[in-house]
Amino acid sequence: MNSYRRAFTIEGNGRKETDDMALISEEPLSIRVQGLPYAVVMRTPGGEKAHAAGFCLGEGIVDVPEDMVNIAVCDGEDTNVVTVTLTAARRTRIGDHLDRRTYISQTSCGICGKSVIADLVQALSPLADGDSMDGNGALDCLRRLNEHQPLRDQTRAAHAAAIYDHGFSQLSVAEDVGRHNALDKAIGSLFIVGRLHQARLLIISSRISYELVQKAARARIPVILAISRPTALAVELATALNMTLASMAKGKGVIVYSNPQRLVWPKPNAFP
Repeated sequence: MNSYRRAFTIEGNGRKETDDMALISEEPLSIRVQGLPYAVVMRTPGGEKAHAAGFCLGEGIVDVPEDMVNIAVCDGEDTNVVTVTLTAARRTRIGDHLDRRTYISQTSCGICGKSVIADLVQALSPLADGDSMDGNGALDCLRRLNEHQPLRDQTRAAHAAAIYDHGFSQLSVAEDVGRHNALDKAIGSLFIVGRLHQARLLIISSRISYELVQKAARARIPVILAISRPTALAVELATALNMTLASMAKGKGVIVYSNPQRLVWPKPNAFP
Protein backbone atom coordinates (compact mmCIF):
# COMPACT_ATOMS: atom_id res chain seq x y z
CA MET A 1 0.00 0.00 0.00
CA ASN A 2 1.39 3.41 -0.96
CA SER A 3 0.31 6.91 -0.03
CA TYR A 4 0.30 9.92 -2.32
CA ARG A 5 1.01 13.57 -1.69
CA ARG A 6 1.91 16.78 -3.45
CA ALA A 7 5.52 17.91 -3.41
CA PHE A 8 7.73 20.58 -4.91
CA THR A 9 10.62 20.38 -7.35
CA ILE A 10 13.27 23.04 -6.78
CA GLU A 11 15.90 23.85 -9.38
CA GLY A 12 18.08 26.87 -8.74
CA ASN A 13 15.74 29.72 -7.80
CA GLY A 14 12.74 28.07 -9.39
CA ARG A 15 10.10 26.02 -7.67
CA LYS A 16 7.19 24.12 -9.13
CA GLU A 17 4.57 21.85 -7.66
CA THR A 18 4.73 18.23 -8.79
CA ASP A 19 1.94 15.79 -9.46
CA ASP A 20 0.95 13.44 -6.66
CA MET A 21 3.95 11.30 -5.75
CA ALA A 22 3.81 7.70 -4.51
CA LEU A 23 5.47 7.20 -1.13
CA ILE A 24 6.24 3.73 0.14
CA SER A 25 4.32 2.64 3.24
CA GLU A 26 6.20 1.85 6.43
CA GLU A 27 4.46 0.41 9.48
CA PRO A 28 5.50 -1.61 12.54
CA LEU A 29 4.99 -5.36 12.59
CA SER A 30 4.97 -7.05 15.97
CA ILE A 31 6.17 -10.64 15.71
CA ARG A 32 5.01 -12.71 18.66
CA VAL A 33 6.12 -16.22 19.53
CA GLN A 34 3.89 -18.31 21.77
CA GLY A 35 1.77 -15.21 22.31
CA LEU A 36 4.65 -13.18 23.74
CA PRO A 37 6.36 -10.23 21.98
CA TYR A 38 9.66 -11.20 20.38
CA ALA A 39 10.49 -8.35 17.96
CA VAL A 40 9.04 -5.29 16.29
CA VAL A 41 10.25 -4.49 12.78
CA MET A 42 9.44 -1.56 10.53
CA ARG A 43 8.30 -2.89 7.20
CA THR A 44 6.09 -2.37 4.15
CA PRO A 45 2.69 -4.03 4.77
CA GLY A 46 2.03 -7.27 2.92
CA GLY A 47 3.19 -10.88 3.12
CA GLU A 48 3.04 -10.93 6.91
CA LYS A 49 3.01 -14.72 7.26
CA ALA A 50 5.94 -15.16 4.88
CA HIS A 51 7.78 -12.34 6.64
CA ALA A 52 7.31 -13.92 10.06
CA ALA A 53 8.32 -17.38 8.80
CA GLY A 54 11.48 -16.07 7.18
CA PHE A 55 12.31 -13.99 10.23
CA CYS A 56 11.90 -16.97 12.56
CA LEU A 57 14.10 -19.14 10.36
CA GLY A 58 16.81 -16.48 10.29
CA GLU A 59 16.63 -16.07 14.06
CA GLY A 60 16.96 -19.81 14.69
CA ILE A 61 13.50 -20.01 16.24
CA VAL A 62 12.59 -22.70 13.71
CA ASP A 63 14.60 -25.06 11.53
CA VAL A 64 11.84 -26.67 9.47
CA PRO A 65 8.21 -25.70 8.75
CA GLU A 66 7.04 -28.54 10.99
CA ASP A 67 8.44 -26.65 14.01
CA MET A 68 5.46 -24.30 13.63
CA VAL A 69 1.93 -25.25 14.59
CA ASN A 70 0.45 -22.07 13.17
CA ILE A 71 1.15 -18.55 11.92
CA ALA A 72 -1.78 -16.22 12.62
CA VAL A 73 -2.35 -12.63 11.48
CA CYS A 74 -4.92 -10.32 13.01
CA ASP A 75 -8.17 -10.13 11.04
CA GLY A 76 -9.48 -6.97 9.43
CA GLU A 77 -7.40 -3.88 8.77
CA ASP A 78 -5.12 -4.42 11.76
CA THR A 79 -2.46 -6.67 10.23
CA ASN A 80 0.42 -5.31 12.30
CA VAL A 81 0.59 -8.30 14.65
CA VAL A 82 1.53 -11.82 13.63
CA THR A 83 1.79 -14.70 16.07
CA VAL A 84 3.89 -17.82 15.57
CA THR A 85 2.95 -20.89 17.59
CA LEU A 86 5.60 -23.58 17.99
CA THR A 87 5.31 -27.25 18.78
CA ALA A 88 5.86 -28.16 22.40
CA ALA A 89 9.08 -29.98 21.52
CA ARG A 90 10.50 -26.97 19.69
CA ARG A 91 9.51 -24.58 22.46
CA THR A 92 11.36 -26.72 24.99
CA ARG A 93 14.43 -26.98 22.78
CA ILE A 94 14.87 -23.23 22.28
CA GLY A 95 13.56 -21.95 25.58
CA ASP A 96 16.70 -19.96 26.37
CA HIS A 97 16.72 -18.47 22.89
CA LEU A 98 13.16 -17.24 23.22
CA ASP A 99 14.13 -15.60 26.49
CA ARG A 100 16.67 -13.74 24.30
CA ARG A 101 19.56 -14.48 26.66
CA THR A 102 21.64 -15.73 23.74
CA TYR A 103 20.32 -13.30 21.13
CA ILE A 104 22.82 -11.19 19.17
CA SER A 105 21.08 -7.92 18.37
CA GLN A 106 21.81 -6.41 14.98
CA THR A 107 22.37 -3.07 16.73
CA SER A 108 24.05 -4.25 19.94
CA CYS A 109 26.94 -2.35 21.51
CA GLY A 110 29.88 -3.95 23.22
CA ILE A 111 30.49 -6.71 20.68
CA CYS A 112 33.19 -6.77 18.04
CA GLY A 113 33.41 -8.34 14.61
CA LYS A 114 35.42 -11.32 15.84
CA SER A 115 32.87 -12.17 18.52
CA VAL A 116 30.03 -11.90 16.01
CA ILE A 117 31.77 -14.24 13.58
CA ALA A 118 32.67 -16.73 16.32
CA ASP A 119 29.12 -16.82 17.67
CA LEU A 120 27.49 -17.12 14.26
CA VAL A 121 29.84 -19.77 12.90
CA GLN A 122 29.24 -21.79 16.06
CA ALA A 123 25.48 -21.52 15.52
CA LEU A 124 25.58 -22.15 11.76
CA SER A 125 27.20 -24.90 9.73
CA PRO A 126 29.26 -24.23 6.57
CA LEU A 127 27.54 -24.93 3.27
CA ALA A 128 28.66 -27.73 0.97
CA ASP A 129 30.29 -26.82 -2.32
CA GLY A 130 27.56 -28.46 -4.41
CA ASP A 131 27.35 -28.04 -8.16
CA SER A 132 29.00 -25.08 -9.85
CA MET A 133 26.81 -22.37 -11.32
CA ASP A 134 27.05 -20.56 -14.66
CA GLY A 135 28.42 -17.13 -13.83
CA ASN A 136 26.81 -15.44 -16.81
CA GLY A 137 23.40 -16.80 -15.83
CA ALA A 138 23.79 -15.49 -12.29
CA LEU A 139 24.96 -12.12 -13.59
CA ASP A 140 21.95 -11.92 -15.90
CA CYS A 141 19.64 -12.42 -12.90
CA LEU A 142 21.37 -9.55 -11.14
CA ARG A 143 21.09 -7.26 -14.15
CA ARG A 144 17.39 -8.00 -14.51
CA LEU A 145 16.43 -7.48 -10.88
CA ASN A 146 14.82 -4.14 -11.70
CA GLU A 147 12.28 -5.99 -13.85
CA HIS A 148 10.86 -7.46 -10.64
CA GLN A 149 10.63 -4.21 -8.66
CA PRO A 150 7.26 -2.57 -9.36
CA LEU A 151 7.21 -0.97 -5.91
CA ARG A 152 10.59 0.62 -6.56
CA ASP A 153 9.36 1.94 -9.90
CA GLN A 154 6.48 3.65 -8.12
CA THR A 155 8.28 4.97 -5.05
CA ARG A 156 12.05 4.84 -5.69
CA ALA A 157 12.36 3.65 -2.10
CA ALA A 158 12.05 -0.15 -2.02
CA HIS A 159 14.60 -2.93 -1.70
CA ALA A 160 14.16 -6.30 -3.37
CA ALA A 161 15.31 -9.89 -2.84
CA ALA A 162 14.88 -12.57 -5.50
CA ILE A 163 15.68 -16.27 -5.11
CA TYR A 164 16.49 -18.68 -7.96
CA ASP A 165 17.15 -22.38 -8.35
CA HIS A 166 20.24 -23.88 -9.98
CA GLY A 167 18.76 -23.44 -13.45
CA PHE A 168 17.91 -19.76 -12.78
CA SER A 169 14.18 -20.26 -12.55
CA GLN A 170 12.84 -17.66 -10.16
CA LEU A 171 11.39 -19.21 -7.02
CA SER A 172 10.33 -16.08 -5.14
CA VAL A 173 10.75 -12.31 -5.08
CA ALA A 174 9.77 -9.70 -2.51
CA GLU A 175 10.04 -5.95 -2.06
CA ASP A 176 10.05 -3.94 1.14
CA VAL A 177 11.26 -0.65 2.55
CA GLY A 178 13.87 -2.69 4.46
CA ARG A 179 16.38 -5.01 2.83
CA HIS A 180 16.18 -7.48 5.74
CA ASN A 181 12.41 -7.58 5.46
CA ALA A 182 12.51 -8.20 1.71
CA LEU A 183 14.83 -11.15 2.26
CA ASP A 184 12.72 -12.54 5.11
CA LYS A 185 9.62 -12.39 2.89
CA ALA A 186 11.35 -14.04 -0.09
CA ILE A 187 12.78 -16.82 2.10
CA GLY A 188 9.63 -17.24 4.18
CA SER A 189 7.35 -17.66 1.17
CA LEU A 190 9.43 -20.69 0.12
CA PHE A 191 9.95 -22.00 3.64
CA ILE A 192 6.27 -22.32 4.53
CA VAL A 193 5.49 -24.31 1.34
CA GLY A 194 8.51 -26.61 1.62
CA ARG A 195 10.44 -25.34 -1.42
CA LEU A 196 13.38 -23.62 0.24
CA HIS A 197 15.65 -26.60 -0.49
CA GLN A 198 15.55 -25.62 -4.18
CA ALA A 199 17.16 -22.23 -3.54
CA ARG A 200 20.69 -21.78 -4.87
CA LEU A 201 21.05 -18.09 -5.76
CA LEU A 202 20.03 -14.93 -3.94
CA ILE A 203 19.89 -11.57 -5.72
CA ILE A 204 19.54 -8.42 -3.60
CA SER A 205 19.28 -4.74 -4.40
CA SER A 206 21.32 -3.51 -1.44
CA ARG A 207 24.76 -3.91 -0.02
CA ILE A 208 25.53 -7.32 1.54
CA SER A 209 25.60 -6.98 5.32
CA TYR A 210 26.54 -9.76 7.72
CA GLU A 211 22.87 -10.06 8.77
CA LEU A 212 21.87 -10.89 5.19
CA VAL A 213 24.63 -13.50 4.98
CA GLN A 214 23.36 -14.97 8.25
CA LYS A 215 19.79 -15.19 6.93
CA ALA A 216 20.95 -16.76 3.64
CA ALA A 217 23.11 -19.26 5.56
CA ARG A 218 20.13 -20.30 7.68
CA ALA A 219 18.20 -20.80 4.43
CA ARG A 220 21.18 -22.76 2.99
CA ILE A 221 21.49 -20.47 -0.06
CA PRO A 222 25.15 -20.70 -1.17
CA VAL A 223 25.47 -17.77 -3.62
CA ILE A 224 24.61 -14.10 -3.09
CA LEU A 225 24.88 -11.46 -5.81
CA ALA A 226 24.13 -7.84 -5.02
CA ILE A 227 24.02 -4.44 -6.64
CA SER A 228 26.33 -2.96 -3.99
CA ARG A 229 29.45 -4.23 -2.27
CA PRO A 230 29.50 -6.26 0.95
CA THR A 231 30.81 -5.16 4.30
CA ALA A 232 34.11 -6.60 5.51
CA LEU A 233 32.26 -8.52 8.23
CA ALA A 234 29.93 -10.04 5.65
CA VAL A 235 32.90 -11.32 3.64
CA GLU A 236 34.51 -12.80 6.77
CA LEU A 237 31.31 -14.61 7.68
CA ALA A 238 30.71 -15.85 4.13
CA THR A 239 34.27 -17.11 3.90
CA ALA A 240 33.91 -19.01 7.16
CA LEU A 241 30.58 -20.52 6.02
CA ASN A 242 31.81 -21.42 2.50
CA MET A 243 29.39 -19.03 0.79
CA THR A 244 29.98 -17.09 -2.42
CA LEU A 245 29.52 -13.31 -2.40
CA ALA A 246 29.69 -11.10 -5.48
CA SER A 247 28.55 -7.64 -6.51
CA MET A 248 28.15 -5.63 -9.68
CA ALA A 249 31.42 -4.31 -11.09
CA LYS A 250 31.92 -1.25 -13.24
CA GLY A 251 31.46 -2.32 -16.82
CA LYS A 252 30.08 -5.79 -17.53
CA GLY A 253 31.47 -8.04 -14.84
CA VAL A 254 31.15 -8.88 -11.17
CA ILE A 255 33.50 -8.67 -8.22
CA VAL A 256 33.70 -11.98 -6.32
CA TYR A 257 34.76 -11.66 -2.69
CA SER A 258 34.65 -15.21 -1.34
CA ASN A 259 34.63 -18.80 -2.56
CA PRO A 260 34.68 -18.07 -6.32
CA GLN A 261 34.70 -21.79 -7.21
CA ARG A 262 30.90 -21.91 -7.47
CA LEU A 263 30.74 -19.45 -10.38
CA VAL A 264 32.04 -20.86 -13.66
CA TRP A 265 32.66 -18.68 -16.71
CA PRO A 266 32.76 -20.19 -20.24
CA LYS A 267 35.75 -18.05 -21.15
CA PRO A 268 38.16 -16.10 -18.94
CA ASN A 269 36.84 -12.57 -18.40
CA ALA A 270 34.08 -13.15 -20.96
CA PHE A 271 30.93 -11.27 -20.06
CA PRO A 272 28.03 -10.82 -22.49
